[in-house]
Amino acid sequence: MSTRVLPSSIPQNFELFDFSNCRISFGTLPSLIKIPLSPAKSSSKLNLPLHPNRFLRTLTRASSSTVENGGNPDDQSSIIEAREAVSEILQETGVSKEESMEIALNSPKYVKMLIDSVRDLDELSLWKSWKIENEDLDTLSFKKKVFYMAKEKGDNGILPFLESVGLNPMSSTHIARYLVSESLPAIIHKVKYLKELLFSGSDDEAFIGKNARRMMMQLSIFIDEDVQQTLSFFEKMEARRGGLGMLGSKDASFQYLIESFPRLLMLSVKNRLKPLVKFLEGIGIPKERVRVVLLLFPPTFFYDIEKDLKPRMRAFEKVGADEKDIGSMVVKYPWILSTSILENYEEILSFFELEKVPKVSVDQSIKSWPHLLGCSTSKMKLMVEQFVELDVRNKKLGQVIASSPQLLLKKPQEFLQVVSFMEELGFDRESIGRILCRCPEIFAASIEKTLKRKLKFLNEIGISEDHLPRVIRKYPELLVSDIDHTLLPRLKYLMKTGLSKRDVVFMIRRFSPLLGYSIEEVLKPKLEFLVNTMEKPVRDVVEYPRYFSYSLDKKIKPRFWVLKGRNLDCSLKDMLGKNDDDFAADYMGIGRMLIPPPSPSLQ
Repeated sequence: MSTRVLPSSIPQNFELFDFSNCRISFGTLPSLIKIPLSPAKSSSKLNLPLHPNRFLRTLTRASSSTVENGGNPDDQSSIIEAREAVSEILQETGVSKEESMEIALNSPKYVKMLIDSVRDLDELSLWKSWKIENEDLDTLSFKKKVFYMAKEKGDNGILPFLESVGLNPMSSTHIARYLVSESLPAIIHKVKYLKELLFSGSDDEAFIGKNARRMMMQLSIFIDEDVQQTLSFFEKMEARRGGLGMLGSKDASFQYLIESFPRLLMLSVKNRLKPLVKFLEGIGIPKERVRVVLLLFPPTFFYDIEKDLKPRMRAFEKVGADEKDIGSMVVKYPWILSTSILENYEEILSFFELEKVPKVSVDQSIKSWPHLLGCSTSKMKLMVEQFVELDVRNKKLGQVIASSPQLLLKKPQEFLQVVSFMEELGFDRESIGRILCRCPEIFAASIEKTLKRKLKFLNEIGISEDHLPRVIRKYPELLVSDIDHTLLPRLKYLMKTGLSKRDVVFMIRRFSPLLGYSIEEVLKPKLEFLVNTMEKPVRDVVEYPRYFSYSLDKKIKPRFWVLKGRNLDCSLKDMLGKNDDDFAADYMGIGRMLIPPPSPSLQ
C-alpha cells in the first residue's frame, strides 16, 4: 500500500461531498471523514483575555459539561485532547494562544469530525498507511493523531475558525475555497474589522430592518445581479427567527452575510475596506450610518471608488443634489448605487417630463424619497391617472409628489379607499382634489389607524358630524396631526388659560387651524401680549380666534401701538381684520398706512 506525506497547503480537491450519507469529506483519505450537516448549535463565546496557564483548565471545564449532560468520560478526554490539537494547529498559522483556544472551544463540529476520523482509522488499522517523519505510528497518542489528521485536511485552520463565527460545515467548506491564498490571522483581522464596522455602537436595528422590508416591497423594476444577491441575503434573514429585524445584529446576520458574499473575506482592510468607509463618510454619510448602507446593499463593498461609485454619484447631480443630499439619499435607499436603479432614474425623469410636471418638483420628490427609483414608470402611471381623475395634474401634481412622494408607490385601490372615505364624509371630487393638493399626507395614511382615530377625537371633544366637513375643509392637516403630542396638549393649554372646553371647540369650528399652532411659538406669546400688554380678557379670542394667525411682530404689535398712541380701542377683529388702507383710513384719518422712509444705510 502506498504511503503519503502530509501536505503543506490546502489541496485542490480538499472538498468532497458524500450526499448519500449526508456527510462532507475532505482530502483523499482511505476512509470517509464525516461531518454532520445539521446546523451547529450556537456556543458561548469567550470574550475575556485568557492567560496561557489557564488554557488546559478552560478546555477541561468546557468539556466537563459533556459529562454533566450525560456524556461519556472517555469522550470528555478525547474532546480535551482534540481541542488542544486544534489549538496547536491554529497557533502554527500565527494565531495567538488565546484566540486559538477560543476558536477550538467554538468549533465543536470540526473537533468531532477530527475525532471520528481518527477513530475510523483506528478501527480499520489504517494508520500504518501514513508516513510521518520522526513519529512511531504504533505509539502515537490520540492528541497527536488528531493533530496530524487536522494537518491532512489542509484547511490551515480556516474551517474551525469559520465554524466559530457561526457558519455551518457546508457553508464553511464552500467559503474556504475563496480563502485558499489567505492566511488565517489575516482572515481573523478582517472578520474583527467587519464586525466592528457593521455591528457595534449603534441602536438603529429597527430602522435597518424596516427599511430593508420597504425596499423589497416597493421594488417593481428589472434588477441587476447585485440587487438580486442582496434580495437573496434578505430572504435568508427573513426566514430565520426575528426576520429582517435582526439584520443589524451580528449574532444573527453575520453568518448569512458571509454565506451570501464570501468574497468579503478576500478584501483588503487597508486597501479596500477603510478607503470605502472614508469615501462614504466624505459624501455626507454619518459614521454611525455607514453600516446601514453596507448592510442594506453589501455589493457596495466590491465597487471601485473611482470607476463605480464616483460616476454613479455624479448622475444624481441632475436632481440638483449636492454631496449632503446624495449622502442622505444613499442612507435612505442604498440601492441607488446599483446600475438597474440608475437606469430607471432616467426613465422616471422622462416620464414626468411627458406629464409636464415641473422638474424641480420631481427632483424634490426623489431627494426626499429615493425609494421612487425602484418603482417602474408603468406602476407610477397608474397612480398618476388617479390624481388626474381629481383634476390634479401638471404643476398641481408636482406639488403633491414633492410634498408626499410615497403616494406614487401606493396601490390605486389603496388610494381609492381614502377617496371613498372622504366622499363618505361629504366631500365631492373637486373638494377632494383640493384637499389632496393641500395635504397629500392624508391619502398616504391608514384609514383605520389614523383617519378614523382623528375623527373620533374630534367627535369626542365636541365637534359634531355636521361641522366636521367644514372643519376639515379649512384645515385638513387635523387628520394627520398627532393626538397625544400635538392636538391634546394644545387643547389643554387653551383650557388652562381660563377658556372652557366649549369655548375651545367653538373656536375650532370657527377657525380650524387653531390646534395647528405651537404653544411656545404662537399661542403662549400672543396670549401673554393680549392679556399683559393689550390688557384685554382672554375671552376676546373666543370671538376672534383668527387672532393667532397674525404675526405678533409685524401686525399685532404695530397696530396696537398705533391705536394706543391715539387712545383708541377696538375689537380684535377691527384691529386685525382690515387691510392696511382700511385700517389707516379708519383709525389714522389718512388714505393709506404710513410707511416709514427707508434707512439711509439701505439706500
